[in-house]
Amino acid sequence: MKHLPIQEPLIKNDLAQIGASSGNLIDTFGRVHNNLRISVTDRCNLRCVYCMPEDVQFLDSKELLSFEEINAFVKIAVTRGINKVRLTGGEPLLRRDLSTLVGFLSQIEEIKDLSMTTNGMLLKSQAMALKQAGLNRITISLDTLIPERFLDLCKRDGLAQTLEGIDAGIRAGFQSIKLNTVSIKGINDDEIVSLAKFAREKQIEIRFIEYMPIGANPWEKAKVMPAHEILEKIDKEVGALVPATNYDPRAPAMEFVYEDGKGKVGIIASVSKPFCQSCNRIRITAEGKLRNCLFALEEIDIRPFLRPEVDTKSILTMLENSVVSKWAGHQFNTKEFIKPTRTMHAIGG
Repeated sequence: MKHLPIQEPLIKNDLAQIGASSGNLIDTFGRVHNNLRISVTDRCNLRCVYCMPEDVQFLDSKELLSFEEINAFVKIAVTRGINKVRLTGGEPLLRRDLSTLVGFLSQIEEIKDLSMTTNGMLLKSQAMALKQAGLNRITISLDTLIPERFLDLCKRDGLAQTLEGIDAGIRAGFQSIKLNTVSIKGINDDEIVSLAKFAREKQIEIRFIEYMPIGANPWEKAKVMPAHEILEKIDKEVGALVPATNYDPRAPAMEFVYEDGKGKVGIIASVSKPFCQSCNRIRITAEGKLRNCLFALEEIDIRPFLRPEVDTKSILTMLENSVVSKWAGHQFNTKEFIKPTRTMHAIGG
């Protein structure tokens, strides 16, 4: 099999050049931050083993940022170069009237890309409303095509609803639909080929994510399915792959296309090939905690500065301070790594 190159992350000088004309949110390592991920709820209708515990106490609805508060924060953030927004959770479609928030954000001229990550179970009834409100793209989590394994991984039934949600998203005509698969060795790595074929048949991109230390269960590095092994399987058994040439090198996924032009595969190699050097993301949790990294050990509470009225100056200062204080990376592969106390559902994917 031919060698499929794993992309090297951008270096400091490259990133500084990208942001040179913006003068916006640039950290001490030269990384330009234009991508904001907003969790709209910590609630979920699944209990995926790599994400959250079975028993969990969710936030009271009064603790969540309102749509108006989220909109106010985004309007401040765009003045510092934020132009991409992704809505996450928990399961974002559990937040009532989510299309209202999408409508608010789609009216902000500076936002060039508005997307959402979902498990897809509730998408069938909401896809068209979200598309009409201005949502550009959706990413749907799909770790297995086997109903019994779905129950094992997610602790709930829901595969049929997820598949219906995927079809509903396709019918709605989003600019892009992607599937996210967390590939875990010995658990679902035997489905890499079948999932890749499924996505290719649906004419949508699939992205395989290495198993990360962010869930409720103890992390076992031996269960990480390395990116190069995933690529080798797909290249050998689904179709020959070549590196894509038209994607943002700051994005978390390295992209590959089939040589016959029929499909695309993304690889998020968080463990075997960390991409911290090119990270352009900041995050807001559902209750308004600002985080500069998925694995951050510290966060800033901005909610008091959004209610009862918006304190723009203070929020700008906190945004800038958070980005400036961002570390070089999460250090998965060193003894220095410390697992966050929050699990994925409480941070936002």
